[in-house]
Amino acid sequence: MESRAEKISLLSDMIAFALVDGELHDKEYDFLKLLSQELQIEKAAFLDLFRKRDKIIPIKNGFSRIVHFYQLSLIMYCDNLVHKHEDISIHKIGLKLGLNPTAMNRILSLMKLAPNHIIAPEKVICIFEEQLN
Repeated sequence: MESRAEKISLLSDMIAFALVDGELHDKEYDFLKLLSQELQIEKAAFLDLFRKRDKIIPIKNGFSRIVHFYQLSLIMYCDNLVHKHEDISIHKIGLKLGLNPTAMNRILSLMKLAPNHIIAPEKVICIFEEQLN
């Protein structure tokens, strides 16, 4: 991810996803805050994203789309509650990103069963690469 606008777009999309179930859990907020710090987005700009939605910039790079899907999946599972709206939304977002539905389902199934709902990023990439063949 290169530009500040792309970073803001990513965070805005993730915040919107975190709010899809109608509430923002503390763990979701903490995850988003940590990500904003990693992306070097100042606190005021981060907090402003909760009040307004910036235009979403399409992710062009295939690897970045996979990473984004995985990050959204982490948000979905971080509060240990998967709301019906989250499950529907994660699939819609994955399809909009152009990701393989079979790979998405495998990732989500593995995350559901994994301790702390985390799987190795290398495994995520491997699953998507398998579907390319």
